[in-house]
Amino acid sequence: MSLALSIVIPVYNGADSISELIEALEMLDVPGGHEIILINDASPDSSLRECHRLQARAKVPMTVLDLARNFGEHNAVIAGLREARGAHIITMDDDLQNPPTEVLRLLQHTQKTGKDVVYTYYAKKQHSAWRNLGSRFANRVADIVLDKPKGLYLSSFRCINAFTAKCVVRYDGPFPYIDGLIMQSTQSIGTLAVEHLPRHAGRSNYTISRLVRLWTSMFVNFSVMPLRIATFTGFIMSGFGLAGVIWVLGEAFFRATPPGWASLSVGVLLLLGVQLIMLGIIGEYLGRLYLTVNRKPQSVVRTVSRSEPGQPSEISVP
Repeated sequence: MSLALSIVIPVYNGADSISELIEALEMLDVPGGHEIILINDASPDSSLRECHRLQARAKVPMTVLDLARNFGEHNAVIAGLREARGAHIITMDDDLQNPPTEVLRLLQHTQKTGKDVVYTYYAKKQHSAWRNLGSRFANRVADIVLDKPKGLYLSSFRCINAFTAKCVVRYDGPFPYIDGLIMQSTQSIGTLAVEHLPRHAGRSNYTISRLVRLWTSMFVNFSVMPLRIATFTGFIMSGFGLAGVIWVLGEAFFRATPPGWASLSVGVLLLLGVQLIMLGIIGEYLGRLYLTVNRKPQSVVRTVSRSEPGQPSEISVP
């Protein structure tokens, strides 16, 4: 069955907010109909039970995916995109910071402009200071390593058409970065300002370590820029080394040779540090290549539960 809209929501520690979100989304009047796809990313709370409870009385078609372990937001979203049947797909978080009332406006804006993808942005973000700083840093890095429009804010609240979704889900590697896959697929991208609300309950699931892993996936998986930086740094350090050799020879021939133990130690430590950084960057590429070749799974879906209004759920094992 073809629908106008699929709403894909990764769920992690969302038991306290998912009910209010789904009830609001069910009430949307979407011409052509809409469905909701929930992906339980091995949430340690009662999120899965709450998702199935909501599905049992759903007023719109609903699919619930249960992942066998925690794979991360981007892996979970791709698993949801593979189940989507809508002509457009909106991805959003489960924390109610994106008002459900903005969903219909985002869909209508995407349909009106004809863009493949529309990203939302916020006049005022209701995140902590360190989270906002991390987001700005990640977007600056994306300006360099991804072929994205200058100043585009990469929000998880986005609308993409079915064509772009099909391009994204072709990627089956273990380290997906959805925005990078989108940038590789299309340049037809628009933006829309939306409201951003304070978090409904609990705290953000994004820790500093999770943000670093996300940044690494973007920086390493979709660009050879780190290797080029390593090469450029190597040339610079070689230039410093050559200048140092010339200086030492000059001192040896025309002046008394200085003791130089301190400067020698500093120079050696500096060069060793640069070498280790370069080896680490190369090792990160090789490690990810090794895991990809060995078919590390992008996600493992334990069960898929599908339901239509007024009908019992059908649970299947992929």
